[in-house]
Amino acid sequence: MSLFELSSSVIFGQLLVGLINGSFYALLSLGLAVIFGMLRVINFAHGAQYMLGAFVAWLVLRYAGIGYFPSLVIAPLVVGLAGSFIERKFLARVYALNHLYGLLLTLGIALICEGAMQYKYGSAGLPYSTPPVLSGAIDIGFMIVPIYRGWVVVASLVICIATWFLVERTKFGSYLRASTESPVLVQAFGVNVPRLMTLTYALGAGLAALAGVMAAPVYQVSPLMGQNIIIVVFAVVVVGGMGSIAGAIITGYGLGILEGLSKVVYPEASNIVVFALMALVLLLRPSGIFGRDEGLAGAAAGVDTQDSGYVLSPRMTRYLGMAGLLVLVLVPYIIYPTFAMKVLCFALFACAVNLLLGFTGLLSFGHAAFFGGASYITAYSLKVLGLTPEIGLLVGTLGAAALGLLFGFLAIRRQGIYFAMVTLALAQMFYFFCLQTPFTGGEDGLQAVPRGKLFGWIDLAETTTLYYFAAIVFVLGYISIRRIVHSPFGNILKAIRENERRAISLGYRTERYKLAVFVISAAIAGLAGGLKAIIFQFATLNDVTWQMSGEPILMTLLGGIGTLFGPVVGAILILSVENYLADSGFPVSVVMGLLFVLIVMVFRRGAVGELLVYAKRWRGWLDQRGAGRMLQRQQGLSVPPDPVS
Repeated sequence: MSLFELSSSVIFGQLLVGLINGSFYALLSLGLAVIFGMLRVINFAHGAQYMLGAFVAWLVLRYAGIGYFPSLVIAPLVVGLAGSFIERKFLARVYALNHLYGLLLTLGIALICEGAMQYKYGSAGLPYSTPPVLSGAIDIGFMIVPIYRGWVVVASLVICIATWFLVERTKFGSYLRASTESPVLVQAFGVNVPRLMTLTYALGAGLAALAGVMAAPVYQVSPLMGQNIIIVVFAVVVVGGMGSIAGAIITGYGLGILEGLSKVVYPEASNIVVFALMALVLLLRPSGIFGRDEGLAGAAAGVDTQDSGYVLSPRMTRYLGMAGLLVLVLVPYIIYPTFAMKVLCFALFACAVNLLLGFTGLLSFGHAAFFGGASYITAYSLKVLGLTPEIGLLVGTLGAAALGLLFGFLAIRRQGIYFAMVTLALAQMFYFFCLQTPFTGGEDGLQAVPRGKLFGWIDLAETTTLYYFAAIVFVLGYISIRRIVHSPFGNILKAIRENERRAISLGYRTERYKLAVFVISAAIAGLAGGLKAIIFQFATLNDVTWQMSGEPILMTLLGGIGTLFGPVVGAILILSVENYLADSGFPVSVVMGLLFVLIVMVFRRGAVGELLVYAKRWRGWLDQRGAGRMLQRQQGLSVPPDPVS
């Protein structure tokens, strides 16, 4: 075979791979676009529904002997019915809230589904045989095409066109679009809008399940098969235009082909090309290539940031601060010091995220890049460069701040969910950079990082000494955040969170303030990541995955968005649950998902937020009672004794 023939076969082979991947991208992004276009929900559960479709096909084959073609109908129906239940009982209750809550709710549902299936069937993939009628291959002259893969490309294209026709060219589709634009008016004409919403979500979930069935013979059936592909699908939807059916189809196939061909030209770039294009499109055209408007461009107004109006007196603040310091001093003698240090690292990480989300209204899904990036830089500084711990930690923090400046410069001009998507795309690009760069150690990471001697003479190898070093770093980080929040700069951030347009009208350059707080938040997240590398003596890819960005968000939600101490409480609760479940074998992701759902549905203020509200009510009741007793004394009436006294 000549060099030309060899290169041609490689190109056509990768083109076929790109078409197959693009088929799955198109099908999945189609369902995601349908749900977003009609319901304005960023459905993070879409990847789990894709996985469930594959598992339904595998289960009915194993236990009922039902083959592939009936599963193409059974799996979408089963997953669609489950989706309709989710929409009626959960999603319908958050439509009137900020889009953040729908995103976090569906993320929680995805964690529950994936964790439950992983607990039942393990992480290893389960084989699903290609149906006999679609086995074999066809020689088309310039390449050999497996029959099943050709079927996937053709069938997905037919399904995509049929769905587009249903939404854009039928009476049912016109009702769906009208319900999105003006639900009250459509309801007045006798259309059952809630039922349409339920059908829309069921349709999107069914399309995801259909893609899962078609993927089962190509990829192994695994509980985590939807976890990574969903991020690529989000990129496809954003590039095509969120809510654009045609955009999802064209971009899905286009990005699949681009990804395949990039493996021929520059294989290392194949993993980041989709996210690079996503970041570029969001910067130049936030509504996407085929999008018509920025439906989610608004800032995060409406998020329950708990400014309850209850302010602790200076004396009470001083007493609580002294009590907190006393607890920090005694902790290593009460609980396992290593666990306490882990809590301090993640509490500081959550506080950094809360500074951005709770006090500025910016949701970032890219903070793992700062946390993990600083972890790598600090570990490299100590292990390879031989720097002392304090210098290595400083270098890691400055590196995170520089990375935050780059991310912020690119992302800060976007608002709302588009801001979150830009940070997610940039963080994924950084993840693949860490995966391929030699100095990070690839999949092995940096191991056996020396802790060294603080200032050249305090040995951090001793656990208690290391704990107090971590406690001091945490206290300094927490005090810095507290000082920022209560400064004039912090007041401007709160004004931007509440009403950015009004802040602009008052003459504030809001983009500069948001960029500044983004860099500060990145630096503090980097401080936490560098501290973690010193404590646990390693830095791995797990620190830069997008899932790592979700963990401090959950801690912030659980403790209370917009409260200073809430993220600390959330970190204590989350890590305590993880530590308790570590030896039980029960999947932690199920518990995390349940917490997401519980918080979004009934507990949006978080633990500290609820306490502040109750404290305000109690203070109001005491003030009212005191005023009543004073009035009675002034009128010369007898005052009944206080039962408390």
